[in-house]
Amino acid sequence: MGRMIVQVRDLSMRLTGGGRSVTILDGVTLDVAEGEVLAVTGPSGSGKSTLLGLIAGLDRPTAGSIAIDGVDITRLGEDALARLRRDTIGFVFQSFHLIPTLTAAENVAVPLELASHASASVRAAELLDAVGLSDRARHYPAQLSGGEQQRVALARAVALRPRLLLADEPTGNLDTTTGAQIIELLLGLRKEFEASLVLVTHDHALTEHADRVVRLRDGRLETPA
Repeated sequence: MGRMIVQVRDLSMRLTGGGRSVTILDGVTLDVAEGEVLAVTGPSGSGKSTLLGLIAGLDRPTAGSIAIDGVDITRLGEDALARLRRDTIGFVFQSFHLIPTLTAAENVAVPLELASHASASVRAAELLDAVGLSDRARHYPAQLSGGEQQRVALARAVALRPRLLLADEPTGNLDTTTGAQIIELLLGLRKEFEASLVLVTHDHALTEHADRVVRLRDGRLETPA
């Protein structure tokens, strides 16, 4: 394997509520190589989405460390973490997470504008074209099908050419045919941008495309990382 873009070491996540502690992740160690497609599987409640959210810097672990591109994100302040997320990571959620009051083109332009991209609207139009949605640019999320919304979300996720793509059940809310189209697009975009891809999925059609599959159960990795 080549250079590692993600290095997770002895990662634990515990939540305390009502006087008791619940362990979500328990001592997870995992590497992701540059350009690798890694699928994370496991039953519901096994900690898959929590792991992905921690790698994305959306939450902080109870213990352990996560390095992205050699930087320990668990030690970063909020501003530095936000910059690293913006510049390095693209995230695709199961439920799309589009802004309802913005058109498809405006949703895709958001990360570009946050990064002060000189021609955000032109780039957004190119990205919508890449996912086959040129004719839906002025539509709002409520006017789009689930598959179309996920295409917009994909275009937004790769807008800044991230080196690391994270996808949480990207086909979870879609029918089989639409899901297959999203898989093809996701893998195609990943290849084009030479990004590493970590995806949480129950979808066997998606795990078949992975270079490696690891399985979480009760917050622990079952498969050797």
